[in-house]
Amino acid sequence: MRQLYAIEQLLESLKQDPAVEAVFLKGSFGRGEEDVYSDIDLYCLVAGNTMPDFLTRRMDHLSAYRPIIWKDDIFIVAPQLIAVYDDLLHIDLFTVTLDSLNHHDTIRVLYDPAGQLERYTDTSSLALSTQEAEDEAIDAIWFLFQYQKAAGRGNALWAVEMLRSALTKFAKVLLHRYVPDRAQLGLKTIPDYLPDAPRLRLEAIYAVLVPSTHGEAARLYREFLQAELPHLQQMLVRQPDTLQLLDRLLASEQVY
Repeated sequence: MRQLYAIEQLLESLKQDPAVEAVFLKGSFGRGEEDVYSDIDLYCLVAGNTMPDFLTRRMDHLSAYRPIIWKDDIFIVAPQLIAVYDDLLHIDLFTVTLDSLNHHDTIRVLYDPAGQLERYTDTSSLALSTQEAEDEAIDAIWFLFQYQKAAGRGNALWAVEMLRSALTKFAKVLLHRYVPDRAQLGLKTIPDYLPDAPRLRLEAIYAVLVPSTHGEAARLYREFLQAELPHLQQMLVRQPDTLQLLDRLLASEQVY
């Protein structure tokens, strides 16, 4: 697998950098679930005072594999350099410190001479916290409300996007209920881990989630929400206003 060769080449380069204290993988390679289509989520642990200099050397390290044809430098949870190689392999290089390293997802340690990552290897989790699950449920309802406004205006394209946003959130709600140890992964893990009954209901909605039939998708989604209502009521016990909004949305096809 070309990804393994790329990891080997990048690791050898990174180990020579004086700022690099540890290197590890997250994502599908971190969990041991990679396939030939997987990208690489590669993390470098550095000390805070060495980060500025290290960031200037990232492209040199990434170039150790093959020529790079596209790149982007962003910051979401940490400095992240995205690179696409001439063989279309995609890698995300994250630079973290011990303070910015989060505990989500399993990590696979490649290099850690000082043992700084030992306490993280057994404490990672893909489960949602109670607050995170509550937030996903709120959004699953809120975006249905936004869908109905877009549908009422006759804006089919935006209606589809609002319903798609609702379903993306609802996917995590379903995983939180049925497969809680995979919930952080969201929609992309649904085909492999969600039980057949809820998975088939979700797939049936997506099958008609296009501008010409978005109304049917919304009807199926409302039916699914109704079926999951006892679970949603339990999740949102601290959110009576959201439950009230949900009741209205389930009772009427259009709410303004």
